Amino acid sequence: MELARHRLCKPLTQPQMFAGVTYSFFVINALITTEVFLVTRSFLALAVALAVHAVGYLACLREPRVFDLWLTRVSRCPRVANWRRWGCNSYAP
Repeated sequence: MELARHRLCKPLTQPQMFAGVTYSFFVINALITTEVFLVTRSFLALAVALAVHAVGYLACLREPRVFDLWLTRVSRCPRVANWRRWGCNSYAP
């Protein structure tokens, strides 16, 4: 009995992208840029936007869902025994 193979349409398996990054990252970048602009009152906030977008673009080149995977890992990571003392997770190397 032969295993049936079907071609996979890759665009149907990827998240919605905008300018090379996922749409959710693009919205987060817009929020960060808006906050930087409101705090500094300078159009140099556009340089921050370009820098953040470049980091997101490089991260999304290999795996488009890198930020979703990272958020899932962080949210499901159990707390360690000394969390109450330090207020964060710490791991032995």
